[in-house]
Amino acid sequence: MTKILKVDKKYTFSDYFELNYPTEEIIAEFGYQYIFKELQLPKSTVVNKLDRLRQTYITKLPFISLSSEMAKREFYIAPLLFELLDYIKAKIDVEYPIDAGKNLSGTLDYLIKYTQNFLIIEAKKGDLEKGFNQLSIELIALDKITDTSQSFLYGVVTLGDVWRFGVLDRDKKLIQKDMNAYTLLTDLEVILSVFIGILESNQ
Repeated sequence: MTKILKVDKKYTFSDYFELNYPTEEIIAEFGYQYIFKELQLPKSTVVNKLDRLRQTYITKLPFISLSSEMAKREFYIAPLLFELLDYIKAKIDVEYPIDAGKNLSGTLDYLIKYTQNFLIIEAKKGDLEKGFNQLSIELIALDKITDTSQSFLYGVVTLGDVWRFGVLDRDKKLIQKDMNAYTLLTDLEVILSVFIGILESNQ
């Protein structure tokens, strides 16, 4: 197979969003494999109905321009993360820099840590599939630099209103993309319960 990455170019996370290659070919450059399947994501059972947050989205988002990644992060994602902190006191880093070696550097939109578990959130203004390519590289970079006992590293790419999860099996060097996509209003409680399930999981 022809190599995708050019020898004379340094790639950052955002560069992988621009590549028009399938996920499996991109991550193969780093020795990882890929599968597209329905994931059984860990879920918490303690999440209450989020009617207040849902109503906030419904009544206020129509007045906000949501055409940029920054807007999606501030008005879609940040309110959901405030809710997360009502359940667990996770550490949330915004625009967190990572340098895991050649072609594995850049900033993560959100890196959430609780005990020994991590969750990456990558926000994009368009194209969920290319966004997953970028998320996959970010998971690989996190795999390279963390010595946590977490066997599976999780991430989610979002357009704000649509969310898709992925998981990296560290032992198998296998990235799995979930066939399910979740929508913010319909699946609001599910999204938050998965966040908590991932961060509280005993792996």
